[in-house]
Amino acid sequence: MQRLELLENWLKQQFPDEPFSYAPASADASFRRYFRVTLPERTLIVMDAPPSHEDCRPFVHVAGLLREAGVNAPAVLAQDLAQGFLLLTDLGDRTYLATLDESSADGLYRDAIDALVKFQLTSRADALPPYDDALLLREMRLFPEWYASKHLQSELSNEEAAALEDTFAVLNRNILAQGQVFVHRDYHSRNLMVAENNPGVLDFQDAVHGAVTYDLVSLFKDAYIGWDEERVLDWTIRYWEKARKAGLPVAGDFAAFYRDFEWMGAQRHIKVLGIFARLYRRDGKGGYLKDMPLVKTYLRKTCQRYSELHPLVKLLDKLEDRQAEVGFTF
Repeated sequence: MQRLELLENWLKQQFPDEPFSYAPASADASFRRYFRVTLPERTLIVMDAPPSHEDCRPFVHVAGLLREAGVNAPAVLAQDLAQGFLLLTDLGDRTYLATLDESSADGLYRDAIDALVKFQLTSRADALPPYDDALLLREMRLFPEWYASKHLQSELSNEEAAALEDTFAVLNRNILAQGQVFVHRDYHSRNLMVAENNPGVLDFQDAVHGAVTYDLVSLFKDAYIGWDEERVLDWTIRYWEKARKAGLPVAGDFAAFYRDFEWMGAQRHIKVLGIFARLYRRDGKGGYLKDMPLVKTYLRKTCQRYSELHPLVKLLDKLEDRQAEVGFTF
């Protein structure tokens, strides 16, 4: 039986006495799909997560953590973990990405900061998997495998590979020394919805317990929308002040906090280049290619500012040169 037929039969069990229709609402970079279910007086969302590829349990668990913190995440109304179906409340279809502009950004980001602080304040080390050295490294190693090798068709020399591993180690020492809190792990404009209790928060199933700056990087060094650095600095100060007042484990000196923020960003952007390359090369999802230049700009600017990260700038330069020779657009 096909997935859609299974899904429709399951929905009939949920609404035996109500007429309904459903249509695609969104998809993401995984195997999950979302459909909007229209009923006579309301709409809901149904998640289709094939159990052979996805596990719904982390979604259910993290949704509970977010809602306990007072964050506007979907409520799980019904679940069938064996089939991979969840019925959720509908947070609407207005993403931050579609709504952000020069006039709306301050207000929307203020709400996003408030929600993030709420979530972080409820952190417990035993509630989520640790964002540890092994996971951080595994993510960054997507860069040489998928971005450099498979996407740019450029094999690193032994010397380059060793220098890259040294850079990974330098970043991880800083990241693991930062205060540790709940981390959404994809807290950006595509996963934040403009809602009455703003923002609605989605795509949180990969949440971990990790560095306090990670979600802030996702928010303000967003792969899908860029802002000038002065504005990012201002928003980051606003978060830092609020976080300090709330007692979150941020550096007491803003300069130290901003360095933590930037180094966390380097780790994320190294990873994201690898992920976007993999989505294109392995999964045929070419839409992410257009977002690579912004991610590379974030990474290059950060690495240029810190002498410890200069070896990565040299590698990016070499990759650009090789890329030009074979006609790729970096």
